[in-house]
Amino acid sequence: MLIDDLKKDHVDIVNTLTAVKDLGITTKEGQARLLAAKEGLLAYLKKEDEQLYPFLKQEAEKDSGLKNLLDTFAKDMQGISKAALDFFAKYASGGSNMEFAKDFGGLTAALSKRIRQEENLLYPEFSKRKG
Repeated sequence: MLIDDLKKDHVDIVNTLTAVKDLGITTKEGQARLLAAKEGLLAYLKKEDEQLYPFLKQEAEKDSGLKNLLDTFAKDMQGISKAALDFFAKYASGGSNMEFAKDFGGLTAALSKRIRQEENLLYPEFSKRKG
C-alpha cells in the first residue's frame, strides 16, 4: 500500500510540474501550480521520511548492501532537494519562460532519474522485507 501511494505521488508531482510548464511560469495559474508542486513534493518527502526510511534503516542494520544503497540514496537526495527548493524559490514569483524551461528541464531530469531508481531499487527492497 505504501509503495503504491509513493508511486502515485511520483505521477502527481510530475504531472503538476508538467502543468506548470504548459501554463507558463509568467501566468498566475502556472505560479499556483508551481506552489502546488512544491507542496506535493514536500508532503511526499515527509511521507518517505516517516514511513519508508525508518523501516529500511532498521533493516540496513543487518544488511550492509542495503545500508550502502540507503547511503547512496541519501547523498543523492540532498542534491536533488536543494536543487528543487532553489528552483521553487527562484520561480515563486514568476520569471523568464526561457530560463524557466532550461531550469525545468534540469530539475525534471534529476527527479525522473531519482523516481526510476526508487521504483527499481529501493521500493523492491522495501516490499521484499515488509512482505
